[in-house]
Amino acid sequence: MALDTVIRGGSIVDGSGKARFSGDIGIRDGRIVEIGKITTPAVRALDADGLVVSPGFIDGHTHMDAQVAWDPLGSCSCWHGVTSVVMSNCGFALAPCKPEDREWFARCLSAVEDISTEAMAAGIDWTWETFPEYLATVERLPKAINYGMYIGHSTLRMYVMGRRALSEKATEDEMARMASAVQEALKAGALGFSSSRASTHVTPDDTPVASRIAEWEEIDRILAAMAELDAGIFQVGPDIASGARHRAFLEQLRQSALTHRRPIMFGVLATRQGEDPTPWHYQTKYIDDTVAAGGRMFGQGTTRSINAIFSLKSYLPFDVLPAWQPIRALPMDEQKRRLRDPEVRRALVAAEAAMKPRDKTFQGGGAATTDPRKPDYANLFAMKGVDWDDPTVEQLARSRGQHPVEVMIDLSLADDNQVYVQPLVNESPEDVLGILRHQRTLATFSDSGAHVCQEMGSSLQTHFLSYWVRKRRAFTLEQAIKKLTHDNAAAWEMKGRGLLAEGYQADILLFEEDRIRPLLPTVETDLPGGARRLVQKAEGIKATMVNGAVAFENGEATGARAGTVLKGKLAS
Repeated sequence: MALDTVIRGGSIVDGSGKARFSGDIGIRDGRIVEIGKITTPAVRALDADGLVVSPGFIDGHTHMDAQVAWDPLGSCSCWHGVTSVVMSNCGFALAPCKPEDREWFARCLSAVEDISTEAMAAGIDWTWETFPEYLATVERLPKAINYGMYIGHSTLRMYVMGRRALSEKATEDEMARMASAVQEALKAGALGFSSSRASTHVTPDDTPVASRIAEWEEIDRILAAMAELDAGIFQVGPDIASGARHRAFLEQLRQSALTHRRPIMFGVLATRQGEDPTPWHYQTKYIDDTVAAGGRMFGQGTTRSINAIFSLKSYLPFDVLPAWQPIRALPMDEQKRRLRDPEVRRALVAAEAAMKPRDKTFQGGGAATTDPRKPDYANLFAMKGVDWDDPTVEQLARSRGQHPVEVMIDLSLADDNQVYVQPLVNESPEDVLGILRHQRTLATFSDSGAHVCQEMGSSLQTHFLSYWVRKRRAFTLEQAIKKLTHDNAAAWEMKGRGLLAEGYQADILLFEEDRIRPLLPTVETDLPGGARRLVQKAEGIKATMVNGAVAFENGEATGARAGTVLKGKLAS
């Protein structure tokens, strides 16, 4: 019987961490059926000579719940070798949701995750109410990559309690209804339940999102319901507003891990923000101690800093200033004309002195762009490449003998795609390296689909390979591929994915080992209704296969839509 596809002559890195080997891969009906020297005839052959052949990458921390409705590609993740994502993290989701609450949910996603309400209105055909109905909708949508999802706490709490969810403790009956809804979601195919205690997660009214109002008793009731079914992962956004709050959060989480024995995931983060921040090695030791005591726990790590991103086409740190606001409201060509006027420039530079001073308040990418403090120009980089070796605005100001604001104006006038990067979390590459090297941290946490004009984490996989493997030589290619594929598949209990092995789904990547890397991000207006977002692509990836179909070749979509919904073990 002929194969559908054979990949010939590649250097196979199978995701196990073992040494690469040469060989062919035969695919039939979306699965790998042969590995080695293949003589079976095939309908199509892909030449992998000189290329690395690996499993497709898995990203477990995204917010693509709205985007999946209008974007069949799964961008920007799809351009970086990602074949499977998990969405609905941190308690934010689009189901369950009553019809009368849809606008409010859209506004919440816009406030927390910078997803345009106009894009959601134009791009979503919102026909579902319950979680099973939403999952069924995603199943029907055309998809070039695979999607798994959680049921989200803030969404669920609003569904059960209405607006009281934003201010009150749940009653016994309400907690029981939430627990029942989570069990229903797990049986329909949810990978688990997500929540957030993060101080940066606020409503459009600048109040805590619903999950932050919940008492821990409510979370434990839901985890107990998951334990009853022996199913589901608990993902939670940590409170890192201060070291004391962070450590209290971790201690509470430890008790839940040991009581309910469900797998728990949270972000392991290093930051200089906040009061007495908790170092990353405290967090990883806490994970080790919890596992040693019988808990199941993973840290989610990035492969680089988490940044606020500024540009003339999106946000600048000075947009909040009265002198800047009328100019920033003008069309781009008129903005640039005004910025070239010496008198206007002097006024804009002088206005910077009135910005809020920096303080101990922890800011995520959202607030850092919409309510910025006076920039620390020594921690604001003018992005020229993707290897963490860009000059700071302070360095450029000194070398040019200019005020930092004038430097930014000049750079933006010379190139209106100029991007400025302000590291907020994981500012130090050495902190990132320490987190990545830990045995229980996962290389994930792109936030893809969220903060679409404020952050850009979708390139974490290609950055890992280009920076940590090729430039820094901190990991072998085999080690890096294992973290991006097998380790994530195992943590999210994705059977049949994350390895190149017979019987596994053919989610496969073909790339050039010496060329794979992210490209510089740009601001585009390609969302529904013309809304803007940051877009970042990559080079060096020759082909991406999803469930046996070639979805992308040389960075271009082929039109194949073989993606599926990744369901938990209770789904029929």
